[in-house]
This record gives sequence, C-alpha cells and structure tokens, in this order.
Amino acid sequence: MKHIKYSKRHMELLSSDIHLYTAKMDKTPIVIFIDQELVGSGVIEGITETTVKVKDEHYMRGVCEFRYAG
Repeated sequence: MKHIKYSKRHMELLSSDIHLYTAKMDKTPIVIFIDQELVGSGVIEGITETTVKVKDEHYMRGVCEFRYAG
C-alpha cells in the first residue's frame, strides 16, 4: 500500500483575512467549495471585503469555503 504524504496545510481552512492574504502573498494554491462541492481552484489574484478573485472569477466570501490545496 502506497502512503501519500500531505503537507501540514493540506486542505486546511482559510478562515480569516490573514489566512487569505498570506495565501495570496505566498501564491499558495487554494481550492474553493460551495456546499462541499468543488467550484474552483488556483492562486488568489485579489481580495475584497466580499470576494476572492481566482483565475479571473470572483467568489463570494460569505458563500464559499476556501482551503489550501496542498
């Protein structure tokens, strides 16, 4: 059986502004979910009070869950 190694941040929730801004600054890949459905992934391009921009798409912060991809 092959074991897969994940980083400590694998799928960790980005639950605060500091998490989002750190991921943006570090260009860390993220995944975006709505109701446990994967709706997007990539690197954060922009952050506003209400949205997070990834790959030219704006995701509503109040609706989406943002997690580290790896």
